[in-house]
Amino acid sequence: MALADIARRVERTINSVGTRRKTAAGWRPTVTGFAGYGSQRRVHVLGRVLMQDPADLKNDPENLREQAQRGWRQFMTIQVRDLPVAVRIGDRVVHSQSNNNGYIDVLVEDHGLEPGWHEVTIEAEGAEPVQSSVLIVEPTARVGLVSDIDDTVMVTWLPRALIAAWNSWVRHTNTRRPVPGMADFYREILREHPGAPVFYLSTGAWNTYGTLMTFLGQHNLPTGPLLLTDWGPTPTGMFRSGAEHKKVQLRNLIIEYPDINWILVGDDGQHDPLIYGEAVFEHPDRIGGVAIRQLSPGEHVLSHGTAAPLEGSEPNPRNEVPTIFGEDGHALLAEYRRNPFPG
Repeated sequence: MALADIARRVERTINSVGTRRKTAAGWRPTVTGFAGYGSQRRVHVLGRVLMQDPADLKNDPENLREQAQRGWRQFMTIQVRDLPVAVRIGDRVVHSQSNNNGYIDVLVEDHGLEPGWHEVTIEAEGAEPVQSSVLIVEPTARVGLVSDIDDTVMVTWLPRALIAAWNSWVRHTNTRRPVPGMADFYREILREHPGAPVFYLSTGAWNTYGTLMTFLGQHNLPTGPLLLTDWGPTPTGMFRSGAEHKKVQLRNLIIEYPDINWILVGDDGQHDPLIYGEAVFEHPDRIGGVAIRQLSPGEHVLSHGTAAPLEGSEPNPRNEVPTIFGEDGHALLAEYRRNPFPG
């Protein structure tokens, strides 16, 4: 038996035992809704089911705020697997169940929602119903924005393990800094392309969803669905591949919205230039432009241990799609104004 199989079995056992013990102690399933997305034809409703102590809801609000700001608490969870769930959109009801890690991804066809943001209802056995947001993209939209998060809009110095752990697990979430000028850069793009959907594509864990949504709002970054991942073991390895996650989700967006050309924004601290270059190579007619934030030598050292970009993170020389570079959002905006992407 492979090590990944053992790890997955241990993970399932821990969660099963934890769920039984917490249920006996009076805990109950609680649904967290993630921002979903879709078209007028169908919509993905996303969420997760975790165990929660009802006493948490009675604690002092200041104490709860302190707990929410301390990053490591986001990862101390017990997920509920195989729990029956239902999604309600008007008179339409679709039944499903949570997966092995408690996640919900329900596809609702013929939902009847108009373009824009809407609230849908997620119900789970033994849990209170919750409202979850979904974005129905305008059918007339021809441009969309895909943005990385770590070191693109938020300074985190990923993927260096110890610093990543400090930022995610220990440091107060309200002390994380935005990359200067990125909100202005995105505002300019959206001003030129009203109705353009915004998606945040990251290797970050779903456990940080609430923190990231708060961060985006605090720093005037555009609202959009987050496409995050789960750090647990998979059938092929101990940890999920962040690069593969980004490639798959980007392809899914290209397929889901066949009339949209995408502006891709990332940084050169990981492999965004390579991932985006592959997207350009595979779908040259679907990528309208690429913007890469260039980390400083010091940020590169903190990110991956060397003062230069990672090998393979340089732009593809065959890339014929407009590509701009800059040290922050202000520099990218200046380059964009000199060399605007075709819309």
